Amino acid sequence: MISKEKDTSHLLSGRIQRLAESATIKMSRMARELKAEGHDVINLSLGEPDFDTPKHIKEAAKKALDQGYTKYTPVPGLPELRESIIKKFKRDNDLEFGMDQIVVSNGAKQSLANISLSLLNKDDEVIILAPYWVTYSEIIKLAGAKPIILKSGIEDDYKVSAEKVKAAITDRTRLVMFSSPCNPTGSVYLKEELEAIADVIAEHEDIYIISDEIYEYINFTGKHVSIGTIPSVKNRTITVNGFSKGFAMTGWRLGYIGAPKWIADACTKMQGQFTSGANAFSQMAGAYALQADMKPTNEMRAAFLRRRDLMIEGLEKIPGMKVNKPLGAFYIFPDISEFFGTSTGDSKIENADDFCEYLLLKAHVAVVTGSAFGADNCFRISYSASDDELKESIRRIADACSKLSK
Repeated sequence: MISKEKDTSHLLSGRIQRLAESATIKMSRMARELKAEGHDVINLSLGEPDFDTPKHIKEAAKKALDQGYTKYTPVPGLPELRESIIKKFKRDNDLEFGMDQIVVSNGAKQSLANISLSLLNKDDEVIILAPYWVTYSEIIKLAGAKPIILKSGIEDDYKVSAEKVKAAITDRTRLVMFSSPCNPTGSVYLKEELEAIADVIAEHEDIYIISDEIYEYINFTGKHVSIGTIPSVKNRTITVNGFSKGFAMTGWRLGYIGAPKWIADACTKMQGQFTSGANAFSQMAGAYALQADMKPTNEMRAAFLRRRDLMIEGLEKIPGMKVNKPLGAFYIFPDISEFFGTSTGDSKIENADDFCEYLLLKAHVAVVTGSAFGADNCFRISYSASDDELKESIRRIADACSKLSK
């Protein structure tokens, strides 16, 4: 006789019960389960480059291991990596930081958590420019604060105007958080757009900016612009970056911030009680990567640009699907609101969640619902896959959509 498992949900903290599961991780899990059942699933749900880490970076890690970089590291990072980050910030972003303003973490996600937990109190407000990366709102809630979501649509190229930011500011606003290039849309905030937002924030001396620039090197505009270079908000911007996207180092778990010293000190204190420093040999590889040949990164960017155009060309031909032209990252974020209210057989599409589930179950293509990113009318496609997989995914999506009718 099998005993019924005891319900222990009441023993969990309210904190963990309020925390939503990552939609991207959830969809990837569902895709793996379907694949395990024998189905040919094309997984376009994860934000992970399909390229391997460049050989010269892996060799740098091996060298570091041989040199004995296997011990605990300083909480804010090895001096070698922080020095390399300082040089990178100056070279690529025209940002100047000292050693005591750099904090290296176990991925940029931990960097964001460190900042939020260090700066936010209960009932503080954080303005998030949406669509936004799924983790932003959950990290803010975990810190006890309230996310204020400012939405934008495909007609705005998925970018929030400075006027909307100004209208959302209250006496409880502590942070403004966004990414550029953006996950999930691939949109890039141009210099004049960043300047307009900076002008608004500059009027409020206690509001700080978290600028997530993890997709900096996958930028099709020619030149990445950091909002921290704008003089009026230079000392109130926390720039977040990492190695996962531009160097295909997702599994290495290495992120970093450049911030005002008092914020960097707070993040170091916070991290010291959670994980301490990131692993030593990864940091040495990262220090090398930032100063080494950028040819592999440039080749990845060129491949992503080709794939973007391939995807847009195919998706634009599907009746009812609205597609813009993202200028960075490796995502397409179609508006599918015209499919709401359609059905086929036992499937009815009422929202983006239904649409993504329909594609997974009927077309065996895994994508992520836009509702997870603050955009209920859309879904995210990660085109970090081979050309053949992308072409086949377009064919399957088009076929599935053609079967939907009102």
